[in-house]
Amino acid sequence: MATDINKRLAQLKTRRRGTDRLGRLSEAAQSAIVTKSFGDEKWQTRAASQPYTRYALGAMEEVGPEYTRISIETAERVGKQLDEKLHTAGWSVEFRLQGSVPLNVHIRGVSDVDLLNLELDFFSYYVAGLKARSGHYTSPSQDTSVGRLMRLRKEAEKILIAAYPDADVDVSGGKAIAISGGSLARPVDVVPSHWVDTIDYQSSNLERDRGVKILNKKVPETIDNLPFLHIGRVHDRDQNEAHGGLKKAIRLCKNVKNDAIEDGKTVDLPSFDIAAIMYHADQAVLRTGVFYELAVLAETQRFLDRLWQDKTFARTLSVPDGSRRIFDSESKFGGLLTLSSEMDELARQVAREQSLALRYQESIPLEDSRKAISSVFVPS
Repeated sequence: MATDINKRLAQLKTRRRGTDRLGRLSEAAQSAIVTKSFGDEKWQTRAASQPYTRYALGAMEEVGPEYTRISIETAERVGKQLDEKLHTAGWSVEFRLQGSVPLNVHIRGVSDVDLLNLELDFFSYYVAGLKARSGHYTSPSQDTSVGRLMRLRKEAEKILIAAYPDADVDVSGGKAIAISGGSLARPVDVVPSHWVDTIDYQSSNLERDRGVKILNKKVPETIDNLPFLHIGRVHDRDQNEAHGGLKKAIRLCKNVKNDAIEDGKTVDLPSFDIAAIMYHADQAVLRTGVFYELAVLAETQRFLDRLWQDKTFARTLSVPDGSRRIFDSESKFGGLLTLSSEMDELARQVAREQSLALRYQESIPLEDSRKAISSVFVPS
């Protein structure tokens, strides 16, 4: 971890408060963000003489609920606008949120919100599913997913450009129409898509088991995702096993990753895979973070180090929705090494602040660092 902890504390504050992305907001939203940024969050007043500890605590915390509420409401507003205009044009659609915001592991006060724009008159299904085998699906369409979603994408682009003339509507992306500024309080990524009835969904009828097919217009091609199964499994494990500790670990990793990138380092490890990695950590230890918050840092450091030291084991781990292995490319191990090294240094520095016996040691074994911080209670 960089020795300039004050720089990282400043970056953490601006990231959480949204002042790093003022240019992507409406004037009213900019004013509200700036005004709110003058006050301190609770984490900023803790561990007053221990800046590394304070950084770790802040990096774990969820973004303020007001920021999250505005993000969700802005996405819903865009969805309502699209719904009305698409309906007029003869489309039947509905909308869902995916990604880090609905899972509450986003780390920015101004987060891009992923809004799935789902067409309802067209879907695909797995032929091995219960409903398919029982003849539930009839009269298959002669259209293709690519053809259908390309038309939906084109219509949605036209509507958004007309509806938000003062906003920046970026249609160059392959998967999403990115809209920001103008009258919008938060950036929104609109993702044209349709439902996929998976084998599990055909038996359970639970939306979390239902997949979506999204368009990459640059190829063009479609990609199958299971966003609600990912959200559901991570959330359930966090609530039922880790009592909030899993999401804290994910946020910690994402903040450390972002600050490493700010320092000019490369971290080839997507946020989705970071959540997947910590999904496999020791949830019992993360659960102790309810009382001993720094235990979350200790377990995060330990598990990242284990994966780097035992790549054979790392390669066996799958993402929460079971669709693929986490380390499905060797380049991700480079990202793991950078993130793990950053977490090693953070754990050592926090241990120095928490343990007089370690404070003046030039080199601290990682096991000693974990022991020094795993059962420390930091006053609020």
